[in-house]
Amino acid sequence: MSELAQHIQRIREHMCTDYHGMYREAGGALRHRFLTPGSAQYADVLWDWDSWWSNVALRQILAEVDDPEEYERARPYERGCILNWIQLSHLRDHMGWIPINSGRGDPKPPRDIYTDNMHKPCLAQHAAFLIREDGGDADWLREGFYPIQCFLNNYRNHHRDRWSGLYYWQNDNAIGVDDDPCTYGRPPRSSASIYLNCLMIKELEAAVYLCERLNLGEVGKEFQEDRDHLAAAINEHCWDEWLGFYYSVDLSRYEHGGTDGWGPHSGYPRDWPGLIQRIGVWSGFMGLWCGVASPEQAERVVKEHFKDEKTFNAPYGIRTLSKLEKMYHLKASGNPSTWRGPIWGISNYMVFSGLVRYGFEEEAREMAEKTVMLFGRDLERYGALHEYYQPENGEPILNPGFQNWNYLVLNMIKWIEGGEPVREF
Repeated sequence: MSELAQHIQRIREHMCTDYHGMYREAGGALRHRFLTPGSAQYADVLWDWDSWWSNVALRQILAEVDDPEEYERARPYERGCILNWIQLSHLRDHMGWIPINSGRGDPKPPRDIYTDNMHKPCLAQHAAFLIREDGGDADWLREGFYPIQCFLNNYRNHHRDRWSGLYYWQNDNAIGVDDDPCTYGRPPRSSASIYLNCLMIKELEAAVYLCERLNLGEVGKEFQEDRDHLAAAINEHCWDEWLGFYYSVDLSRYEHGGTDGWGPHSGYPRDWPGLIQRIGVWSGFMGLWCGVASPEQAERVVKEHFKDEKTFNAPYGIRTLSKLEKMYHLKASGNPSTWRGPIWGISNYMVFSGLVRYGFEEEAREMAEKTVMLFGRDLERYGALHEYYQPENGEPILNPGFQNWNYLVLNMIKWIEGGEPVREF
C-alpha cells in the first residue's frame, strides 16, 4: 500500500471506533444530550461552531459504520445541541441572545446582550443540516424556530453596520478564529470580519431552507433578501480587485465637527463606510466556501493565493495567516488559540470545500491529500490528533485528543475515493 492509502486506512479505523468520545449526557443547564470537541480540554462544554462541524463529521462516520442502530443512538446528541441552544436563549426571553458556549452551570448573560459577541451564525446551518440529512423532517424544530429567528434578528439589528451592510463583531471575545489580527485587540464594533460575513451568508440560506420545510415561505423571502443584500455588500466592500482576494473591513470612524456642524473637515466629512484590511488571513478563501465569488473571482483567489507557497500554501495545508505578514507566528497558546499561521483542520476543510464547489478538483485533491498525510502521521506516532500544527513539517503544537472538526478528514477521504461525502448545509 502507498503511504497515503495506509494513512487513509489508519484514519478510518481510528475514527470509526473513537467517535463516541464526543457524546455527552444531559445535566445541569444542558438539558439535552450534546456533542463536544472530544478532548480533555473541552470535556464537558457545548460550543457553537464546534458542535456544528463535529456533527457534519459524525454523519460521515455514521455513513462509514453503516449501522441503523448507531444513527438512532446519535440522533438525541445531534438534535440536543440545537435544543440546548434554544433552551439557553430563554435566559433573555427570546431577545435573540444565545451564548457562544455553555457548561453545566447556569451561564450568565452579559449585562448588555447587544454589546458582546454571541453564538456564531451557524445555528440555522446546524439545524438545516440535520433536517436535510434526515429527509426534510422539521417538526421537531417547529417550536424552536422562533428563537432562531430572534437570534438572526439580533444579529441583523445590533451587529450590522448601516453604511456598508456588513456584519461586525462587538469585540474580540471568542470569535472562533481567536487572534485574527483583523479583529484581535481592535476597537469595539470596528471589525467587519470576512469570516463572520461569509458565515452569515450560509446562515441566511439555511434560514430560507428552514422556512421552506416549515411552510413559512413569506418569512423565507425576507431572509433571502437579507442574504442577497449581504452578498452584494461583501463583493462591494470585502473583495479587493487589486489583489484578487477577500478581506475584512475596518469600520472605525471618528466624526469631526461640533454640535453646530462646524469643525475640522466639516466641509466634506468622510463618505466611505470602511477601509479594507489587506491582511492575508485564510478566511479570505471563504468567499468560495459560501458561494459569493464569481467564477472569475474564484479563479483569481486560487491562482494568486492558494497556489502561492510564500503566503498560504504549505506542505500540510493552508497557513491560517500569510507567512509574509508581520504578525505571523506559531507559538502555542490556548487563550487565545493561535490562528496566526498554524494549520487547523477546519481551515483546511473549508478551503477544500470551496475548491470543490467551484470545480478546482486538482487543488481540492491537493488539500485533501495534505490533510490525510497530516492526520495520518499524527495518529501513527501519537495515536491521537491535536488541535493545530506547524505548517512546514506537520508537527503537532497543542492539545492531544482533539476530535471535533479534525474528523472532517473522513469526508475528504470519501471525496478522494470518488464517493459522495456528507457535506455541510
